[in-house]
This record gives sequence, structure tokens and C-alpha cells, in this order.
Amino acid sequence: MFVTIVLARGFEARRPPFLKPWHRFVPPSEVRASEMTESFTLEDYRKREESVFREVKERIEDRLDPADRTSGDRYFADGVSSPRRYSQDWNRTFEMVPQEIRGGALLVHGLTDSPYSLRRPAEILRDQGFYVLALRVPGHGTVPGALTQATWEDWLAAVRVGARHVSRRIGPGKPFELVGYSNGAALCVKYSLDILEGANLPKADRLFLLSPMIGLTPAAALARFVGLLAVIPYFEKTRWLDVVPEYNPFKYNSFPANAAQQTASLTGVIQAQVERLARAGTIGKLPPILAFQSLVDATVLTDAVVWKLFDKLADNGSELVLFDLNRDANILPFVQPQDAALLTRLDPNTRKHYALTVLTNANAETADVVERSTPAGEMTPRERPLGLTWPDQVFSVGHVAVPFRADDSLYGGDPDRSVKGIHLGVLAPRGERGVLTVSQGDFLRISWNPFFPYVEERLRAWAGK
Repeated sequence: MFVTIVLARGFEARRPPFLKPWHRFVPPSEVRASEMTESFTLEDYRKREESVFREVKERIEDRLDPADRTSGDRYFADGVSSPRRYSQDWNRTFEMVPQEIRGGALLVHGLTDSPYSLRRPAEILRDQGFYVLALRVPGHGTVPGALTQATWEDWLAAVRVGARHVSRRIGPGKPFELVGYSNGAALCVKYSLDILEGANLPKADRLFLLSPMIGLTPAAALARFVGLLAVIPYFEKTRWLDVVPEYNPFKYNSFPANAAQQTASLTGVIQAQVERLARAGTIGKLPPILAFQSLVDATVLTDAVVWKLFDKLADNGSELVLFDLNRDANILPFVQPQDAALLTRLDPNTRKHYALTVLTNANAETADVVERSTPAGEMTPRERPLGLTWPDQVFSVGHVAVPFRADDSLYGGDPDRSVKGIHLGVLAPRGERGVLTVSQGDFLRISWNPFFPYVEERLRAWAGK
């Protein structure tokens, strides 16, 4: 049965759309973990990054096939999806420097993503007096083919380079924070766990995590076996779980099997390490974590965030914030029963070592949202109105939406249209099924967080501690 599943996936991959040059090209200058020794600096890293972007321009953008010179192609310089439409190329590592540095923060983006996804948190931290380094981790921001060879060890080594730089830049005695989104959050956790097991690295004072990737579905492991068929040229496309047009200027749409394999390996290592440190009684030395997670998440397992990380923590001032489903009485009948019951399953009536906060409807008859927060060691939640409501026709937040404001020009539901790029957050194409090369569900998946003002409020308070 297993072989049949793998072969069926292999033959399915033979169907259109077919691979493009950006699927096959791997920039030769991309840095690897073995090169990022303790003497490897951020300046060295950014020089290599510059070479990588030059290679992509020369090999992909300058040689673009006439058929691919369309407005919606990110590699067409004159198209609406080109990163050149923006004030700067947010695919690259960037820094933000306040007038007076009172602390430092390293920001790490998610899988297939780029530093763009953490631009707003970067601005908030800079305004709070933090020197900010938003790192582009290897294999990202250029061509999706780069992720066919990148490893989680490459990503973690880059995080270590970035952390050393931030620590040196701010000097001793000032707070140092790690901010991670999705796979970047996993890397921030792994970095901090390694310090507890003896790694000689600058220790963060706090972790701020968005949609942390702590566990994946078992299907992610299948990618490893399906990708083995790619050694046969006929099955070359099995290196990819998704091959779709690249219309997003700051995120890959195509998804290589190797990326899924690397994240599956990384999350497995993290879970084992957390369990080991919890048994040894040293998990209490982990920095406090403030994490924001959608209750329903099609990318990562919310269960793993709760049971494989937060339930293992000591009482160190950590807090988990869950964005609940929209529990309006008119919406709940259309929600999967297992999703509607998920909050009860994840939040049994027990005392915890961490604070648990849920953003949910005030009651079933209103779209108004309240904060229900249960402090560590207590069982009775405290309720606070937020002045926020569920937008019409929105039933949940979701994985990709957590770090983006409603007015984000790329992902927002009410985008800043002064930016003359593509506005993905408002696309809702309608027509017959099976016509588009991109799933209609991809467009309808919410890409902005209606409760981001609350995230901003909490980040400012967290940075101010």
C-alpha cells in the first residue's frame, strides 16, 4: 500500500503545470552550514547574499522566456508582482536602527517566505528602541529551486550568525529578543534549546513567536519517500509537492518536497530536545515565550504547540495566545465538529505553568471579541473587552494571517493601495472549478489578521519589560 501511494503520487506529478527555470536553478553562491563558523560575520553573509541575488538576475530574470513575461510573474521586472515595485526588496536581509539603541532583536521568517513577513514587528521594535536584524535564511527570497537543497542546519547556522551580530551590535547589558514566524519560530526555539545544552551563543531574554512550527502532520514525512523517485528523470517533478505560478513577490508558491522533509526533521528534533530537557529539569532556564497561534491551522499542529512545547515548560512567565474560531451562532453549524471542539480538548480544566489567553466571541450572538486570559497556576479566566470584532464572512484567522495587518499592501484585506504592487489579500476570483492553475482556495485563505492591533499592543508591552 505504501509503495502504491508513492508511485501514484509520482505519476500524478507528471501532469501540468511543468517545471520552469526557477524550479531547476539553485544559486551556487548560497551559503551552507559548514561555512558559517564562529568567525563568519553578518558582513560575510550579506556579501554571499548579494552574489545569490546577482545569480538569480543573470540566470533567471535576464533570460526570462517571452511566454513568462507576464504582469503576474514575480521574475518579470515590469510586472505587478515584481519586488522592484516596492521601496526596497524585502526578500533580502534588512536592518532597522533606532536613534538610541536600548536593546536588540533578531527576526526570523517562515518557510518559503522572506523577511517581508516580519516587517511590521520590525518597525514596532525599532520604535521601542531596539536595533532590528531581519534575516533572510538560506534558500529563501530568490527562486524556489534553492529550497531543493537547503537544510534546516543551514537555516540554524544563519540564525547563529545573526544572533552573534545583534549581540555585538547592542553591547552588553541590553535586552536581546528573538522573534520568529512559523519555521522561523521553530529555529528560535531550537537556538534557545541548544544554549541549554551547552552551545556557546548569546542567550535571548525573551522569545516572541507567531504561528510557531512545533509539529506537522504525518503526511509531511511522506515527502521524503516520494522525492526519492526524482532520481529517475521521468519522475523529476516528484521533487515538488506543489508547482504553481510564482505571482507572490515575497514568498514562493511552489513547494519542494525537500522543504517539507527539512521541517519534519527540525520539528522532530525540537520535540525530542524539549522532552529531554524537561526530564532533566533544566527546561526552566528557557527564556519566557509569548506565542500567538490560530486555533485552526492547516500548516502546523496547534496540538503540538500546546502539548509538545508549552505543557513542557516550567513556570517562567510564558504565555500562549490562541485565536479562536468565530463562534457566531450563524457560523458554527458550518464548522467541522472536531475543529469546534478543539479548544475544549486543548484547554482541559487544569492549572498550567503558563498563562493561556484566548481571543473569542463575547457570546454566540455577537461578533465582538474579548480576551479571556487565565494566569499561570490559576483556573478562572479574566475577561477583557478589546473593541475588536470579526469582519463579515471571516470564520477564523489561520496560519499565514497572524503577522499581517489589515492594511498590509500585499496581504491585507484593506490594503494600502499607494503601493503599486499586487494586492493578494483582496483577490477572490469566481468562476468554474478546475480552470485556474492556482487553487481558488489559496486565494480565499485569509492572509491578514483582523486582530493584529492586539498583537501590536502585546509586542510593545513585551518589548518594554
